[in-house]
Amino acid sequence: MIYLLRHVTTYSYRDTVTHARCTLRLTPAHGEGQRVLSHQILIQPAPHRRETDRDFFGNTTTSLTVEAPHRTFRIEAMSRIEVERAQLPDLASGLTWEELRERVLAHASLAPDAPVHFVGPSPRVPLVAAVTDYARESFPPGGGAYAGAVELMRRIHADFTFDAGATDVGTPLAQAFAGRHGVCQDFSHIMIAGLRGLGLPAAYVSGYLRTRPPPGMKRLEGADASHAWVAVWCGDGWHGLDPTNAVGVEDDHIVLAHGRDYADVAPVAGIIAGSGSQRLTVAVDVVPEDEAEFAPAGSSATA
Repeated sequence: MIYLLRHVTTYSYRDTVTHARCTLRLTPAHGEGQRVLSHQILIQPAPHRRETDRDFFGNTTTSLTVEAPHRTFRIEAMSRIEVERAQLPDLASGLTWEELRERVLAHASLAPDAPVHFVGPSPRVPLVAAVTDYARESFPPGGGAYAGAVELMRRIHADFTFDAGATDVGTPLAQAFAGRHGVCQDFSHIMIAGLRGLGLPAAYVSGYLRTRPPPGMKRLEGADASHAWVAVWCGDGWHGLDPTNAVGVEDDHIVLAHGRDYADVAPVAGIIAGSGSQRLTVAVDVVPEDEAEFAPAGSSATA
């Protein structure tokens, strides 16, 4: 499947901002069943400095400095992406979760995708005893590691209510768990905390999910949204699981970045010199190429 992706972020400030610095993680990942055919990021006002790099986990970063006074800051990322992932593992396959836990301890690699980086607490994912106990119910003695992770994903989907007004980006994991309400970020953090509490590696993945309008209804432009899910290391590689929708990650998911938690993969992070309130609006389109009504990104990849 080839998708056209457009992600527009707009900051509107009450007072003039004289200086801004930010780091973007808006370039889709390349690899593991995903290929970036073209990509570009358009910035208004034009930045004084712009650099492209990779962070520790291999995510592409774009660092900007804007020195022109402005009251509106607009970031438009457009990509053309081919997604064709391998079939999901069989639930009966793979190591038991006890075997996997032992294999993590013996794993010698310190490469960016090594499981050792994703098995301990991180800034947004502390280890919480109640969350570990909740996850333990999905992992009986001798049970499969992947099967247990899928069961945990399904339980979170069943036990928690999606509620965009219940939490915000700074809501502590323990609070979201106790309230049983939240959004994809909360559900992913909770699942990661439960797995790590049992000694099983889990990463946070940011990206997008293709959505389909109800039958007979037209797709609303800009109505899609950023999404987050979990990647679980099962000894044979990483496998994506989406607790918000209780599905394994296949061709409807597009990966932007991965890290230990949201703090490692925030699409836009930075500081401004200014005062007064600000308003943030985000519009996302994830559309199969043959259904798209907007122009794709340029034929050459730029950042």
